[in-house]
Amino acid sequence: MSVMNDVPVVLGINRTQDASACLMQGSKLPWAIQKERLTRHKHHWGRPGDVSDHYGPRLPWPERPIDIVVECFSCDDEARHQARYDAELGATLRLAPGCRHARISHHLAHLYSVFHPSPFREAAVMVIDGQGSPVADLTDHWSGATYVPGDWREVASFYRADRERVHCIGKHLWDRDDMRLVGLGMFYFLLTQAIFPGEGNEGKVMGLAPHGQPHALGLPPLTVEGGQVTLPAAWREILRDHERFRYGQPGVTFADCANLAAAGQRAFEDAILAVARWLHAETGLDNLCFAGGTALNCSANERLLRETPFKQVFIPPAPGDAGTALGCALYGLTELAGAGCAYRWTHDYLGPVPQHHDIEAALADRDDLHIIHLPDADALCSHMLDLLCRGRVLALYQGGSEFGPRALGHRSILADPRQAEVRDWINARVKQREWFRPLAPVVLAERAAEYFDLPRDSPFMQFAAPVVPGMMARVPAITHVDGSARLQTVGPDDDPLLRRLLTGFDARTGVPVLLNTSFNGKDEPIVETPEEALASFRRMPLHALAIPPFLVTKRIEPELPA
Repeated sequence: MSVMNDVPVVLGINRTQDASACLMQGSKLPWAIQKERLTRHKHHWGRPGDVSDHYGPRLPWPERPIDIVVECFSCDDEARHQARYDAELGATLRLAPGCRHARISHHLAHLYSVFHPSPFREAAVMVIDGQGSPVADLTDHWSGATYVPGDWREVASFYRADRERVHCIGKHLWDRDDMRLVGLGMFYFLLTQAIFPGEGNEGKVMGLAPHGQPHALGLPPLTVEGGQVTLPAAWREILRDHERFRYGQPGVTFADCANLAAAGQRAFEDAILAVARWLHAETGLDNLCFAGGTALNCSANERLLRETPFKQVFIPPAPGDAGTALGCALYGLTELAGAGCAYRWTHDYLGPVPQHHDIEAALADRDDLHIIHLPDADALCSHMLDLLCRGRVLALYQGGSEFGPRALGHRSILADPRQAEVRDWINARVKQREWFRPLAPVVLAERAAEYFDLPRDSPFMQFAAPVVPGMMARVPAITHVDGSARLQTVGPDDDPLLRRLLTGFDARTGVPVLLNTSFNGKDEPIVETPEEALASFRRMPLHALAIPPFLVTKRIEPELPA
């Protein structure tokens, strides 16, 4: 191993949906990125050529060679092309002599992505997604694998973990019978496909559900036995009715779509609470780590905090498949290099930091724009606050991009939450998406309890919480129809510019909250480069773009929200 102070360089690669890569030097994480941010293709799957064509040319690789490479696949056919992936790594990367190379199964990668960077000394771990690895490809030690066919697939995995060892308590498997679909991840996928066909539309179902009545369709709860969740016949039948619930299609009513979303969301939440209670009874532990695509369901996550015996719940900023690249890297660091893991997931700004000359190049020769150079952060904030308080909607692009799917103040669109019309205007004119989609608040952590009923901080926007009734009228643009909001809290040690903005907005308005949504257009990934930020700003009816140390406005100002 090539070493500098005995610190290994480890590359983790997720080769499945939401393909991603993560580089670590010991417990330091220089960068991690999703493929979609580089290709501009949402939820882009891993394929041969990713390292040579996408990651390799654009990322800041270390001067030292790579000591360890760890990859993970899922149940798709890409695992059959391992020889091509091996050849690509050898031809593209500078690998150290004796470089170690491993592949780990999907849920094990999720486990390492959530427990090892968590704040816990020990925890129960729950991994629930659509489909993971086939049993024949499992690399975690689970005694039940001996008794089932190798082509069955994991849909949920449960662990007891501490800093010395990981023990798999059990798994829920699918036997690949399309007439007996099982698991919470598969259930929510089928629910989404019934209303919003396509990829990655689960968030639309969550936004739509509060507009419906969960009992209107007379659907039963899901069947839960321990960690096993199955779909009753009534659910299987209604989810096959592909004509009745397709949102926006002729003859399809909004009420039917909303009622199905509400019934599915309620069934999902109740089932996941039952599974979590079973896991607590099995482990007796106070702490829960939760990963897999289902961990992006913010309403269910809030109920996990309130309605299970677990005292603390950790959900990482990237609990879905993208996060498994970090899990691969941490597996390589701890299991192959034998090093301790001091990395903790305290922020999500893991993308490469844009260079100043790239920002200047993106802004050069723009006759339609007015560009002010403001190297002082206080001056920049003051100008931004002037705009926000005058009803303008602005984009903020700064530093390394967020690795997970939430914009947390580095690739964000910000607005005044006191103006109800701002929500509808952003949905219709800026994001060009469904009117019922909620927009999120970002709030000073020390003031959050005044506005939101959440028993803990939420730095990664992973929990929906009730808005305090007396405050709903003060922040209508971020209050959903059910009185909830998916909030991000910003503490004293979090992003300095975001703290300045919130503190300044509070000083001017008495409200320590801003509206925050992701900086991207319809069906696009979040912007990654200065060029993409500027192109999106010019295309959208946004009023300003803060791209430190510059503030950019349009010489012909767009309409105001109305």
